[in-house]
Amino acid sequence: MGIVLARIDSRLIHGQILEAWLPHVRAECIVVANNAAAGTPLQRMIMKAAVPSSVRLEIGTLDETAVLLSSTELSGKRTLLLFASTEDALQACRLGIDFTKLNLGNMHAADGKCRYSCTLALDQRDIDNLRAVEAFGVAIVAQCVPADREQGWEILVRNGGA
Repeated sequence: MGIVLARIDSRLIHGQILEAWLPHVRAECIVVANNAAAGTPLQRMIMKAAVPSSVRLEIGTLDETAVLLSSTELSGKRTLLLFASTEDALQACRLGIDFTKLNLGNMHAADGKCRYSCTLALDQRDIDNLRAVEAFGVAIVAQCVPADREQGWEILVRNGGA
């Protein structure tokens, strides 16, 4: 298995993923690791309809994803791994899913969240989760699209954001 991009994007699969990130990392497979999406037939159907037929799509719970990524089923496949939240990314680390870098993409504003860039809103729980992910040896960067410069997420938080 070769995870070429692990990303938190609250929208999971959408145009930016399909039109910018997928070709940029030359992924052959997209793995969506999110309990809610895995359990929502309509959301699964919409994501499957959006992904080109030449790209393998796997949508599973975090536990199912851990089993899939530890098997040989995706060996040699360039894989784009998507999480919807910092909770998902942290749970993936705890389950032994091996990725060395985490891209913070679109994390939308909600009550209690502070906006740190035009696409990144975090609350204290997100910050704590990201620090816990880093403790697993994962480098974390904020980058909306491939053309953007990577930024250290902690610098955004320290500077107070947008």
